[in-house]
Amino acid sequence: MKEAGINSKAATDISSFVGSLGDGIAFAVVTEEAFRSADLRAISTWIEAQPSWSDLPFIILTNRGGGPERNPAAARLSEVLGNVSFVERPFHATTFISVARSAMRGRRRQFDARARIEDLDEGERRLQTALSAGRLGAWELDLASLELTTSNTCKAIFGRAPDEPFSYEDLLSTVHPEDKQRMQTAVQATVETGVDYAIEYRTLWKDGSVHWAEIRAQLYRDRSCKAIKLVGVSADITARLDAEEQQRRLNEILEQRVAERTRELEQAHAVVLEEVSQRERAEQQLRQSQKMEAIGQLTGGVAHDFNNLLMAVLGNLELLRKHVGDDAKAIRLIDGAQQGAKRGASLTQRLLAFSRRQDLRIDPVDMRALLSGMEDLLRRSVGSTIVIETNIPDSLPLVSADANQVELALLNLAVNARDAMPDGGAIHIELQEAEQTAQLGELAAGRYVILSVADQGLGMDKETLQKAIEPFFSTKELGKGTGLGLSMIHGLASQLNGELKLTSEVGKGTTAELWIPVSTTVVAADLPPNEIAAAPPTKLLGPKRILLVDDDMLIAMSSADMLIDLGHEVVEAHSGSEALECFGDGSDFDLVITDYSMPGMNGGELARRVREISPGMPILIASGYAELPAGLDLNVARLGKPYTQEQLQLEIGRLSRTL
Repeated sequence: MKEAGINSKAATDISSFVGSLGDGIAFAVVTEEAFRSADLRAISTWIEAQPSWSDLPFIILTNRGGGPERNPAAARLSEVLGNVSFVERPFHATTFISVARSAMRGRRRQFDARARIEDLDEGERRLQTALSAGRLGAWELDLASLELTTSNTCKAIFGRAPDEPFSYEDLLSTVHPEDKQRMQTAVQATVETGVDYAIEYRTLWKDGSVHWAEIRAQLYRDRSCKAIKLVGVSADITARLDAEEQQRRLNEILEQRVAERTRELEQAHAVVLEEVSQRERAEQQLRQSQKMEAIGQLTGGVAHDFNNLLMAVLGNLELLRKHVGDDAKAIRLIDGAQQGAKRGASLTQRLLAFSRRQDLRIDPVDMRALLSGMEDLLRRSVGSTIVIETNIPDSLPLVSADANQVELALLNLAVNARDAMPDGGAIHIELQEAEQTAQLGELAAGRYVILSVADQGLGMDKETLQKAIEPFFSTKELGKGTGLGLSMIHGLASQLNGELKLTSEVGKGTTAELWIPVSTTVVAADLPPNEIAAAPPTKLLGPKRILLVDDDMLIAMSSADMLIDLGHEVVEAHSGSEALECFGDGSDFDLVITDYSMPGMNGGELARRVREISPGMPILIASGYAELPAGLDLNVARLGKPYTQEQLQLEIGRLSRTL
């Protein structure tokens, strides 16, 4: 063997021979005589303890003719040793080496098998480690017998103990009834088509709890491509699905919060935009209000001064009219001058109405009676091509207003509506009651009566509508309108603590609403007879001694002439201090007539000083403005400028009843 390149080791007895055996030995050579009377239990034990891959070859050297077919002892060695080759002695060296090399080749194949087995074992260990790390349960299903082989992890996934039997029927019993048909259909599809088996379904454990299992498998075929079994893994995905469900809910909550926050931001943005818009509108309204206030102050001042001029003109014309006799031409000229002056006075009244300084007589007014009484006048004013439709309710509360000014406002609205319908049409006039529950702009909360005038005319665009109440703005041709109609109505509404509302659309017409507050004054007609105070008896008018106070010489002269013409004695004073001097010198007066707007001391202050000197003195204050200032609580009569001699006589007559 040494010459053949085979290393060898010799043993002198059976004990050392058995001790030298091991996995690294290629084969063993033993003579028949060595084993003939020896105890073979030790070697038999070693042979039985060999690994599954090992089957150590033995070469037995026998005597000639002592083969196992004729030698029972040799046959016994075959049973004990297993992998045995017999070589009869004497033998040729070549024969022995050939047998030795055959044994060597067989042993090398065993070594190769050992390496493959070790590789398989390593792969198996890695697979088991991976399955364990991934908490995956391995299983196999024999398709012919439906025998199910599972790992302990697989059993745990279906709620079974490691030592508990688990068949395919047991597996089906754990599948949720609602998922069982789907699971079996998937198995059948894999068997028939070879598609990978991949499914998720619910499982019911013995304690009644519901879990989720994910199953994946592939079809295993034999060499003839016959489907043999399903091999796969299973996993408990309950925790994962719970986490996904929780994550989904968290995402929904997050999305909801994001949506809510987005809505809040959008609302906040909208609020900011609205506030910016309101601020811009407020600034625009403030600028408009300031402009209108400036125009109103200018207009009121001009109208007041113009009233003073008209006062002198009308007063002198009225007196001149009495002295011309029967001169027709002079009468005609004076009448023309008076008409012109009266038209100027009407214009100043409109200017004062716009500036909210016209003289109003506020009384409880029945709007139903007012509208009914004006129907004929309105129809004559608008012409035959215009139809007037009225809607008057059966009952309405009285309003707090100046009836004459409301009539003038209604007539202006009707004429404007007529002019907006050059080809004819209908004007709808309606009265209705409304209640304002909260402050809205300049309109305070309370009860109102709405006088509305609607036409079907040309209408106005938004820009024109915003300018409609501005003084001297008109959509009519030059010379056909003063542009003071709507501004006068707007001023009237403001003085009455109401509002003028205009709505219009081009091509569809305009609606004007005059909101007038309901009167809170109880009129005498509504009181029981025993509560009506009897009027004081009228006394005969006689000559009076009158103190006339006015800083304007022309007006003082004109007014004094009218009073003298009426038969009164007049003492003129041109300032408040001069008037008080007249009282200080012991003069006795029956009546004081004073202008209100005077430098140094106005009419209200003068009236207060006069009452301190003579508490019962009747006082008549003449003014071109609408209202006397706040705080003037004296009981005085008022007369609006410009006034006629007849109006002056009427007021003196009223005061005479208290003398």
